[in-house]
Amino acid sequence: MAKPVVVIIGRPNVGKSTLFNRIVGSRAAIVEDIPGVTRDRNYMDAEWEGNTFVVVDTGGFYPQPEDDIFGQIKEQALFAVDEADLIIHLLDGKEGMNPYDKELSALLRASGKKVLWAVNKIDAPTKETRLYEFYDLGVDELIPVSATTGYNFDELMHKVISLLPPAPKETTDYPKIAVIGRPNVGKSTLINALIGKKRLLVSPIPGTTRDSIDSICTYYGKKYLLIDTAGIRRKAKAGYSLERFAMLRAMRSIERCDVSLLLIDASEGVVAEDQKIAGMAHRYEKGIIFLINKWDLVQEPDKAYKQLLADIKRKLWFLDHAPVLTTSGLKKKRITKLFPLIDEVIKERRKRISTAELNRFLKDITLPTYKGKTVKLYYMTQVGTEPPAFSIFTNLPEGIKDAHIRYIETRLREKYSFKGTPIKIYIRQKK
Repeated sequence: MAKPVVVIIGRPNVGKSTLFNRIVGSRAAIVEDIPGVTRDRNYMDAEWEGNTFVVVDTGGFYPQPEDDIFGQIKEQALFAVDEADLIIHLLDGKEGMNPYDKELSALLRASGKKVLWAVNKIDAPTKETRLYEFYDLGVDELIPVSATTGYNFDELMHKVISLLPPAPKETTDYPKIAVIGRPNVGKSTLINALIGKKRLLVSPIPGTTRDSIDSICTYYGKKYLLIDTAGIRRKAKAGYSLERFAMLRAMRSIERCDVSLLLIDASEGVVAEDQKIAGMAHRYEKGIIFLINKWDLVQEPDKAYKQLLADIKRKLWFLDHAPVLTTSGLKKKRITKLFPLIDEVIKERRKRISTAELNRFLKDITLPTYKGKTVKLYYMTQVGTEPPAFSIFTNLPEGIKDAHIRYIETRLREKYSFKGTPIKIYIRQKK
């Protein structure tokens, strides 16, 4: 299921990006001592004591922007609030309270969302007296913290976890199919064609779908849950407008699904946005099918198909296991071929290979020596499904490089297919 979302919000230069980096355990956000450095939303998966969630870093909040860029920052901050399950309003304990803090605090209370008020840049108990002036915000609890040094960070995270909602349960066990792609490639049109009625708004204006919409589709008595996701736009085109904020929603839709259908515009081929979306589906280890949509507009189908296959192979090489299907949602061409393909990919994701069979397979795998030593592959076993995962035990784990793992994966696919699904291979030291 989709993870809860924690949004960090506050005026510029209060330490939001530093706190974001500490929560996710990386230096993912740019940190500069210049107000307004983070002008776009940044979000990553995070985990604390076994609890997983998505944390979102936002640009600084200016209630009355002096120029357009800060108006855009305010806009994207407000959309982040709309996405949040929990908001951390970060305040500057070194500078003290600012009139903007009161305006933002009032806005957050009016949102009806759960809010934690944390005062940053307090790195010792003796400095906690700085909290007192912030009680003028009318809040019951303030949490002192230092995002830089980690002072009281554990206390803040315990409070965050206590306020997060439990992950919602799916109301159905139907196969979940996310229809993904950049704006105006025909996602909603395809779903309307599949379910046989106008369940979704369809418009020639890119970015019409701004949230995820679920629909039930039945094919020969079998039901599927179709998830239409908001289009994902390239940063240079989207700027900081509403469409830019579709990414988080699309990410959560992909996270929910079993198989993702990536729509590619037949007239444009594979573009940078397609690569980014495909990478997201791959990162979440979902099954994937490439749909070359708007095929009714193609003038020379045979020639175009060969060119598109080459384009996919070159630009989406990391998903060379994904099947490709040409279709037209508008003309309803070959759309029923989707369902057997979806069933096949789901079956491949659940496939299990016996340990005895895998060990017979492993006997045919020979790797080069490492520092003059023979790399021995003792045995192999499957340790998971959805996606299929395997462990290989060896005497020299350090001698098995990424290229060797890719070679083993290629051989696995040659023998067992695993069509449309990623597979994971772990290298273990034999004790």
